Formats: sequence, structure tokens, C-alpha cells
Amino acid sequence: MSPEQQLAKLTAGAVKVLSEKELLAKLKTGRPLRVKLGLDPTSPDIHLGHTVVMEKLRQFQELGHQVVLIIGDFTATIGDPSGRSATRPPLTREDVLKNAETYTDQAFKIFDKDKTEIRFNGDWFRKMTFEDVLRLNARVTMQQMLQREDFKNRIEKGQEVRLHEIQYPIVQGWDSVEVKADVELGGTDQLFNLLVGRDLQKEEGMEQQIVMTMPLLEGLDGTRKMSKSYNNYVGVSDEPQDMFGKLMSVSDDLMDRYYQLLLGETRDPAAHPMEAKKSLAEKLTARYHSPEAGAAARADWDTRFSKKDLAAAELPELPIAGLPDPLTVLTLASHAFQSAYNLKKSNGELKKQFILGGSVQLNGEKLTNPADTPALKPGDILKLSKKHAVRLS
Repeated sequence: MSPEQQLAKLTAGAVKVLSEKELLAKLKTGRPLRVKLGLDPTSPDIHLGHTVVMEKLRQFQELGHQVVLIIGDFTATIGDPSGRSATRPPLTREDVLKNAETYTDQAFKIFDKDKTEIRFNGDWFRKMTFEDVLRLNARVTMQQMLQREDFKNRIEKGQEVRLHEIQYPIVQGWDSVEVKADVELGGTDQLFNLLVGRDLQKEEGMEQQIVMTMPLLEGLDGTRKMSKSYNNYVGVSDEPQDMFGKLMSVSDDLMDRYYQLLLGETRDPAAHPMEAKKSLAEKLTARYHSPEAGAAARADWDTRFSKKDLAAAELPELPIAGLPDPLTVLTLASHAFQSAYNLKKSNGELKKQFILGGSVQLNGEKLTNPADTPALKPGDILKLSKKHAVRLS
């Protein structure tokens, strides 16, 4: 691609690029750019919301640029305050390194491990003396740090901001100096931290990095950002059928964003929305598992829902012994959604949308009274919606 074509591809879907003119100038040099992404492994697993930035990183890599993946074995023990309304609980370095192993395994489902430079920021921060730390702190002002929205909001609400949290943008910015980053990527909540990196590089007499922020992906509920705490996520390590089934619940309105941000593609406008959604689900399942797994998950979904042959389908099992007491249609449906699909539904939503609407069925018979006590036996098929069903065991 020409530098102009690269620029168009690389900036597609980005929220902010500071600046496109600078990025184009770097691309015109013809050398591979050093493109940085910092990851703090605060948990062992990643979900599709995390992969939005990684997908953009993959595009840089496919165009021949050098991906630099920084594992925050030091910064994760501080805890990134971005978007937080309270101080993060501290993690030990052992916890971080254990998380990093599975985190990177999942990340390398997206980019090429052999072409990725991996650095641990503890390699330079743990060598610093206290004098070095003081000198680094002297590069920024307290007024700069308190411009952060999350810090300002917490202070205005009388909530504490601990001094170690103020260090976080500084140490993240210093990572960019250490690895001589040309470009740094992050979510929109990372903008402040990324700009600190530019400032520190300028102070060091270096060419400043390009800052590129990507949007936060809405979860399966279509409103809040994808998060495990909201139970609206699709995990990269989810089983193929679970991943495919969850993605089939994405609204038609969100499909275009999922295509763009997770696949770097544009949805075929001529395709029927249902066909487009199946294609989206199959492609993403194939990416994180295999083409065979993606095709098998689609065939299974068709068997269960398109062909309505639930008895022959591979369904999540729901043990009768673990059902709630007292057992009603309402408590059964709530428990099945939560246990089999990790979806938390309110009682009002279950009654109005699923039970009274006729979606909840036992062996094909509609269960329309939320207060009824259903008679269950192993092997029964409980259908919860057009896209969710379980087999009792």
C-alpha cells in the first residue's frame, strides 16, 4: 500500500489520531514503525472489548510495522486508575505474571507472536533508584495530573486519590521513551496517559509518538461497555458454541460496529441481517478457535434454531439437582440464563419479554405463567429464547 492508503486503513474506526499529518509523515519514511500497546494483566482472561485495540495493532503488523507489546508487570501492581471511581486493589507480581501467561496466549490469537516484540516494563522500573523516580516526577506538574477527569471527579465527590495512582500516567509515558515508540494505541479512556508519553519523549529530545485511541465496544446489552462485571461480554476463551451463540444476540444496530472494530471489515449491505450476523459470528469464532470450529458452531446453531431441531442439538446441560428452591417458571428461567449462558435477566424482563411472550418452552410447550411449578425430568429441553436453550440432566 502507498502511505496514503495505509493511513486510510489504519485510521478507520479510530476516535482520535494525534495527528494524521504526523502519522502520514512517519509512513512516508518507508521504515517499519514501532507501534506500542501496553497491557496490564490484572485478570487472566480477555474479552472482545479488549481486542478492539488489538485488531488495530494487527493491521499495523500486517502492513509490515513492528508491534511492541509491553507487559505491565510493574504498572499492574500500581493499577491503572483510568475510568475508575475507586483505587484498584493491589496485585502481587506473581499474580501479574501468572495472568500474563494466559493473557498473551489469547492475544496471540490476533497477532503474529513471531513478529511481536515483547517487553516487561519491570525491566527498567525495578532498576530505578529513588533519585531516578524523583527526577522522573519532576517532568510533570500536579496541575497536569489533576486535569484527569477521573481524578477530578473523585476529588469533587470527596473520594480519595492515592499518590501512587498519580504515578501511573508517568510510568506508562516513560515506557514510550524506553521502547522509542512511534505510535501508541489505547482506548478512549487512555488518552491522558498516551499524551504524557508524547510529552516525555519531547523532553528527551525524541520524535513524539502518534497517539491513536479506539472506541470502547458496547457489550451484548447494546448500551454499556463490554465488561465481565456487566455480564455482557464475549470471552476470547469461550467455547465455540457459546461464542457463536452470544454473538447471535448482538443487535442489528450494533453489527456494523462489531464488523468494523473486531474484524476490520465492512458488513455486506446486500446480505440479509440474519445472514450477516451468522457470518460475523462464524468469522469471530473461527479467528479465536479455527475455521472448522466456526463452521461447526454455525451448523449447530442452525440445527438448534433455524431448523428448530433442538432434541438433536448439542445444548448446555442444566442439572436438575442444582435448580433453585422454590422452583417456578420464573426462577427456572432466571437460573438457566445465568448458569448456562452467564446472562443476568431481571424478573421484569423475564416475565414480559420471555415468559408472557411465549419464548420459554418445555419440550415445545409454552410456559406462560411465571408462578407455575414445572414438572421436570432428565432429557427435557428447556427453550429460553430464539437463541438460547438447555438440556436438563
